[in-house]
Amino acid sequence: MAELKQCEFFLLRYVPDAVKDEFVNIGVVLMGPGANESRYADLRFTKDWARVRCVDPAADIEMLEAMEAEIRGQLASSGEGKRESILKKLDDSFSNLVQVSGTKACLTESPQAEIESLAKLYLESSRREKRGRDAGARTRIAGRMKAAFEEAGVWDLMWKKVSVAKYTETGDPLKIDCGYKPNGVVRLFHALSLATDVDSAKVLAYSYPRLQEGILRKENAKAELTAILEDKLDKSDEQIGFAMEILEKSLIKTASVAEMAKIAETARREMRV
Repeated sequence: MAELKQCEFFLLRYVPDAVKDEFVNIGVVLMGPGANESRYADLRFTKDWARVRCVDPAADIEMLEAMEAEIRGQLASSGEGKRESILKKLDDSFSNLVQVSGTKACLTESPQAEIESLAKLYLESSRREKRGRDAGARTRIAGRMKAAFEEAGVWDLMWKKVSVAKYTETGDPLKIDCGYKPNGVVRLFHALSLATDVDSAKVLAYSYPRLQEGILRKENAKAELTAILEDKLDKSDEQIGFAMEILEKSLIKTASVAEMAKIAETARREMRV
């Protein structure tokens, strides 16, 4: 059996609101045995920023990504005082927006393998957590959409949970959140959270052309679908940009939650409430 090595690690945490004391782990630093510059030290950063966006939609992801290179440089040059140097760097540059956890000890045969295990444990979302986060973000958007239509006095008159299978093929599980039919056009609205579930855009885009055909056939009306998205999306993010492009190519309109009051007022006028 290989000799176990005494190591220690600490986490880097994104803390957008110190009063609420909510945080998301964004990095893990592992330090192994050795002295001065020879001491093993390595860093892993998250590749999934959805958890950060969930607690802070306005988070500066580019800044956080740049932090990885800075801290890696600190690890390469700080000798015995690595943790203290990183603490000072974070305090000087990020004003408690990123904080360091307490240090924990661990025994391992391989520090290189151990840091990968720690990254998986602390930085990756579990499937259950991801499903819950995705559903929660979409539910919040859908709730604000409903509230806007209620405020305009039209919610009770709208179609709810429109079954796509009714217009396409039996078994299609997708249900569009709501819609109405003014002047020979079916206007549909569906909440999407691109910050937490980019794949939802592909599902919607896949179903929409057949949904249009089915509505034209059964309702004798054109269909118009608007995806309601969270405010302040980072459109420079590659995955979000990809999702927006898919929606656009599928002729699905997009609007932010902030635009819901205007959309609801248009519905009120068209429904003559």
